[in-house]
Amino acid sequence: MRLFIAIELEDRIKDELCMIQKRVKLQGMKGNFTTRENMHLTLAFIGEYSHPEHVSDALDDVLFEPMKLALDGFGCFKDLYWIGIKEDKGLTENVKRIRKALADNGIPFDRKKFVPHITLARKIEYDKALPTDCPFPAAMDVEYISLMRSDRGKNGMIYTPVANFFL
Repeated sequence: MRLFIAIELEDRIKDELCMIQKRVKLQGMKGNFTTRENMHLTLAFIGEYSHPEHVSDALDDVLFEPMKLALDGFGCFKDLYWIGIKEDKGLTENVKRIRKALADNGIPFDRKKFVPHITLARKIEYDKALPTDCPFPAAMDVEYISLMRSDRGKNGMIYTPVANFFL
């Protein structure tokens, strides 16, 4: 089972992200654009792991701080185009707590430096300068964090919440 811990986005945030995708498509960007239903902010990527109940148990003991997500600028990791998230103390602290809980419970996870972002497109092709400003500075208060599973469907990945952890 492929697992990750994420923040599911409010519909209005997803609407704004879809408008951004539409804008860059009209400007000539090509690639595999993230579908609306798959838009999220990954806090920790676990990968293949057969015991979601162990992850749930580890996260049940975490005391989460309030946090807010605010869209802020764009960036790329090679051919992956994303929108960033403004720095937020609660977000940073919660990611540290999640990773500590996973490590303390022997649950493997990707230990790369956390760069908060929402993927807009993969395998992009674009012959212009990439937009860097965020025309839609949307924000949301986070109410819960989700343990998600990822399954390959015939039209791409399908993300399904396994458990929610309220702040």
